[in-house]
Order: sequence, then C-alpha cells, then structure tokens
Amino acid sequence: MDFTEEQIRRYARHIVLREVGGTGQARLLSARVLVVGAGGLGSPLILYLAAAGVGTIGVVDADTVDLSNLQRQVLHGGDTLDLPKVESARRAVARLNPDVTLVPHPVRLTGDTVADLLDGYDIVCDGTDNAETRFLLNDACHFARKTLVSAAVLRFDGQLSVYKTHAGGPCYRCIFPTPPPPDAVPSCGEAGVLGAVAGVMGSLQATEVVKEILGLGRSMAGRLLIHDALAGEFRTIAVKPDPACPLCGRAPTITDLSGHADVGTGAAG
Repeated sequence: MDFTEEQIRRYARHIVLREVGGTGQARLLSARVLVVGAGGLGSPLILYLAAAGVGTIGVVDADTVDLSNLQRQVLHGGDTLDLPKVESARRAVARLNPDVTLVPHPVRLTGDTVADLLDGYDIVCDGTDNAETRFLLNDACHFARKTLVSAAVLRFDGQLSVYKTHAGGPCYRCIFPTPPPPDAVPSCGEAGVLGAVAGVMGSLQATEVVKEILGLGRSMAGRLLIHDALAGEFRTIAVKPDPACPLCGRAPTITDLSGHADVGTGAAG
C-alpha cells in the first residue's frame, strides 16, 4: 500500500525495524482484532494496538465506566464516567489514531452469539475476569480456528499464553480441563489488583498480537508465562496438547458450544 506522509511519520519507528518495515505496517493496518473486555487488561491492549496501527479493533464489553475502574483501566477517564465502556474506548482510540476503526460490541457473550462476534476477526484477545467467559472463548476459538491471546491478572500476579489449536498447539482446557467451582476464585473486586500489573500483562498481550499478525519471533503458543510482580520475576512453563483434553484431545467430548450459558463480559481488573 502507499502510505501518506502523515502515516510515514506516525509509524516511522515501526518502518525502520527490519522485521516490520512498510510491508509489516501495511499488514497491521489491514488486520482485524477482537478484544473481549475493555478493563484492566483491555485498556493497555487496545491503546497499544491502536497506536501500532491495527486497522480494525472490535471491543466486546457490556459494562459502563465506574469511578473504581480508573485506578487501572487507563483507557477511560473522569470525562467518560457512566458511559458504556465501548463508547469510552471508541473515543480514546479516535483521539489516538484516526487510521483505526473501533467496532463497539456492547453485548453479553453466549454460546449462541459468540460465533457471530468472532466472525470476521483474525485474532481474538481475552481480557476478562471470569472463568466461564475464558472457557467459552477458548472453545469458540477452537471451533472457529482462531488464534486466542489470553491473559489474566489478580492481586500482584499475572499469566499469559497464546492458544492455536488449529496449528497443533494446546488449548486452555489442556491446562485447566474444567471451570473451577463457583466462587472458588475471587474476582479483582473481591481480592484486589495492583493497577500496574494489569498494565504489564495487557501490554504483553499487545506484543503477542503484533507478533502473531506479523509472524515475528517465537509464539507463546505452547508456553504459559507467569508474572510475580512482588518478586519481580517472570517464568515460563512449557505446555503440550493433552491427548485427553475434552475439547482438542483424541476423543473430544465437547463438540459444540451448547453447554455454555450467558456468561457476560466482565473485564479483568
């Protein structure tokens, strides 16, 4: 594609990277990424994807901006309190980069609707805070053959991985076969979260999305990154596909999304 003078200036630091260049920047501008959750993880993720010039960013979130969000959800501000988060996100992206189109999806996820939401996007990002949504997105991306970039954050800890079962990698269920019992894992509202940790993990998600779009470096598929902020440590665990996985194993027992109810779109952090 032919870049305008303004685009050449805007993306200059990308274009001078040998691994990106003009061809890679053009690929970013034509990419379509769906982000589920415009909260603590989704905020830095959406901002960095927009700054990078990812051309179309869909955002799924049914919540409104609350004052308690602003300690970590840097996408929003005092001027967008009580607005739908997708509208707050649209305004932030419009201020940041006019090349980027944000598509708002102010809806709740269900087993019946998730496939339509995923349709038309290249990569899906999980920035939610509840197990039900994580399992739904994992299962839906498996059936749709979509790459899922997933992160989680709670208190002072975070984790991240990329799931690409269509490329032979493990899925989320290969690590966590079934959802935990209700109320077994506290929410960020109950246990708290250090805002900067959400910023770290959301930024790492953005890095992995850009890598996947451009085919750069080593994918996080097959690896689980764990961050302990209090110890100042990162460690990576190798994860292999589980032959007994109920979703992507040799004899799957989950063959559609009919087992998923209305799970909402709570945004992590």
